Amino acid sequence: MVSSLRDRPLPHDLVVFGEVGLSGEIRPVPSGQERISEAAKHGFRRAIVPAANVPKKVPEGMQIFGVKKACGCAKRFWTTYN
Repeated sequence: MVSSLRDRPLPHDLVVFGEVGLSGEIRPVPSGQERISEAAKHGFRRAIVPAANVPKKVPEGMQIFGVKKACGCAKRFWTTYN
């Protein structure tokens, strides 16, 4: 959403997943650990995920940022990547 709003692409090494609720909460999704592991295998090095999906074991070389609200995701994105 932020990428579209600002008309700027996401960084090539960033993966983002989660479900956005009507009040802006970022809900966890099934198989979060597996999604992150697969993303790491495909060369992604950073991930913005629902706070509840932050894995106990982070794949080597990856940074994981957990967010609870869509505004937190937007802040994390623009603070980290601009």
